[in-house]
Amino acid sequence: MPFDDVIASEDALYEVYEQPGDGVRAKSVATFDEHCRAFIGLSPFVLVATADADGRCDVSPRGGAPGFAAILDDTRLVIADASGNNRLDTLRNIVQTGRAGLLFLIPGLAETLRVNGRASISRDPQLLARHDAGGKPAKAVIGLDLEEAFLHCAKAFMRSSLWQPETWPDRAGLARPAQIWKDHIGMPDPIDEVEAWLAEDYANNL
Repeated sequence: MPFDDVIASEDALYEVYEQPGDGVRAKSVATFDEHCRAFIGLSPFVLVATADADGRCDVSPRGGAPGFAAILDDTRLVIADASGNNRLDTLRNIVQTGRAGLLFLIPGLAETLRVNGRASISRDPQLLARHDAGGKPAKAVIGLDLEEAFLHCAKAFMRSSLWQPETWPDRAGLARPAQIWKDHIGMPDPIDEVEAWLAEDYANNL
C-alpha cells in the first residue's frame, strides 16, 4: 500500500464514522420520479464514472443543452455519445463491466443528483435518430438502466464556493491548457500553433 494506517474493512470504517441515519438510507429511489425528471431535464452537465474489468476508474464530463440526457421511461435514460478524442475510456469500461455512475449538475444549484445503474452502449437506430450529439448524428448512445437515484447534499459546493465567482482562485500560476497538452504529449510545435489547433478543433469538432 502506498499509504500507512489504512482502513481496510467496512467494520473499520464504522469505527471512525457514525452509521448513516434512517433518512440517508431511505433517500434513494429506484425509478425516475417527477423530481429526477425535472432535475435531469434542466442539467447541461453530467460526470460519468466507470471502471474497467481490472477496477481502474475513470470519470468523464459530458455536456450539452439541457435535456441532452434523455429519460426514456421510469428506469432508462440515454446520453448520445458526442465526438471526442477517441480514447473511448468510458465506452470501453462500460463494455467491460456494464456499470456506470452519473452525477448531474445544474449551474448555480448546490445540490446534485446521483444516478447509478447498469450501463450499455447501444446502436439502436431509433435511439440514434431521436438523440443526436449536439446537432450531429451520434455513433452510439450510452444507456443506463436505473438502480438508484438520490439527491446529494450541498455541503461540497458550499465548502468550495464553486458557484461564487468572487471566490474563484487566481489562475496566474496555471499554465495555459495548450502548454499543458504540449508538455504532456511532447508536441514539438510552438505554443501558438498548438493553441490555434485547439481553437480550430473546438470550433469545428464539437
